[in-house]
Amino acid sequence: MRLANKTGIVTGPAKGMGQAISEMLAREGADLVLAGRDTAAIDEVAANIRAMGRKAEVVKTDVTDAKQVEAMVRRAVALFDGQIDILVNVAGVTGPIETPVWEINPDDFEMVLRANVIGTFLPIKYTLPHMIKRKSGKIVNIGGTSGLRGYRYRTAYSASKWAIRGVTRTVALDVGDFNINVNAVCPGIVQTPRMDKLCEEKARKRGWTMEQVYQEYVDDMALKRVTEPQDVANAVLFLASDESRQLTGHEIVVDGGWDV
Repeated sequence: MRLANKTGIVTGPAKGMGQAISEMLAREGADLVLAGRDTAAIDEVAANIRAMGRKAEVVKTDVTDAKQVEAMVRRAVALFDGQIDILVNVAGVTGPIETPVWEINPDDFEMVLRANVIGTFLPIKYTLPHMIKRKSGKIVNIGGTSGLRGYRYRTAYSASKWAIRGVTRTVALDVGDFNINVNAVCPGIVQTPRMDKLCEEKARKRGWTMEQVYQEYVDDMALKRVTEPQDVANAVLFLASDESRQLTGHEIVVDGGWDV
């Protein structure tokens, strides 16, 4: 197994990409702390992981709350005797959909930045001292292809994903001397309940059917198929393993060729 004897933290592990990533890391040998707000959904993921023979600790955490994140990391450190090998930041929100910038509520804009950017920064901040102490670690942030180009009517979300790229590249420079890799995976549209919500809201605002919105996404992709959560999990596994030892400060784009 590629992650035998490794330990990690995954934020936002309850469903979709987060669930696929968590279960993939466990299948490859990692024991995990699963951090998020929806503990009922996370408990199901934890049960799946324990059935594989791995440890899974559920910690209720709002990733935008510094005290909660710090407490969550302390719990992981205690559980794993100071060893945290992997941090995967999945937690995030979608924000306003199909909304021009002049119609975005300032509170909604701030909420997206807090969830997606602060919610990535805080787990990094509190996990890194323990990785630095051991001079080893892998951090994987979930960005998005909306952070690679402009995304019409999604200003808040796009801004947050551009920011995650900046965080990823800068932190990689900060911690390279300590043998810590920091990278991002940038998915395009992924087949999850969040995609259904996105298509539904776009269809409502445009007067289209959901099928028309879905097909528009497919037509924009070179491979003409929507990304599955497992596709994203595969990329995360690569970045969390020793196979990516010489890769840091970069993004792996998993979008079926949407951004080509």
